[in-house]
Amino acid sequence: MGVGGCVFVALNDPTTAGGLVPPCPTKTLFGITCPGCGTARMLFCLLHGDVVSAAHYNALALLALPLLLWSYFAWVWSRARRRPLPRWQDWRWSPALAAGLLALWFVARMLPMEPFATLRV
Repeated sequence: MGVGGCVFVALNDPTTAGGLVPPCPTKTLFGITCPGCGTARMLFCLLHGDVVSAAHYNALALLALPLLLWSYFAWVWSRARRRPLPRWQDWRWSPALAAGLLALWFVARMLPMEPFATLRV
């Protein structure tokens, strides 16, 4: 399913309005930039090799991508080998750290002064 989503985003440019990839519902309904805003555009840029633009659209999601890939690999490994691999989600401090980073990212993107205003997409 993840590969299918990546193929869909890679083939349908979310950086242009009116495409098949829908805009962020939070931004559309409430007019605020949520922590996930720009993730589809980040993924599109990353799949096309533009890391700088990917970081512009959603730097936190870009930094979280290796953790998500690690989670997926550990899940596949544990199913195939019937031996669990260590996962970052199982560490005691992981939920609090992830929630804290999301909260900071949300607040930083809402601040109207520079350099935070450039984080809005």
